[in-house]
Amino acid sequence: MTIADRNELRQPHYGNASGPGWLVAELRDHLWPWAGKGQPARKAIQGAGFALALAATVAWVMAALGHLSAGAIIGWWFGWSVFEVLVRLDAKPYVKEGPWWGRLYRRASTMDMLCYVNFKNLLIGAVLFIGLKMAGLLQV
Repeated sequence: MTIADRNELRQPHYGNASGPGWLVAELRDHLWPWAGKGQPARKAIQGAGFALALAATVAWVMAALGHLSAGAIIGWWFGWSVFEVLVRLDAKPYVKEGPWWGRLYRRASTMDMLCYVNFKNLLIGAVLFIGLKMAGLLQV
């Protein structure tokens, strides 16, 4: 792989979409780390990923029911984030260049992906914690 190949701008399949279709595709891209049809078949990684995603979801449900502490949820969320970085580097190795509403993408370095995934998951986790707290389902 040449330096030009590593640094090439890579746009996702929905990069030129507009309107509601673009918004739905953008949401799916942020919430679903796997690439889908174009991703090579790595069954062990995909199986582990689905198991971790299911476990993290169960952990959030258990927290909502009051059976899991906030610390345990943070631990699960951190574990999921580490795994998501590995999956995204393989499946969707791009990040946006410039503002979040822009359409310019570039190949992500490991540090780019660590920052992207951790910030994204921090925001999602904050929304979930605030929602559970407001609903009276989580005691922090």
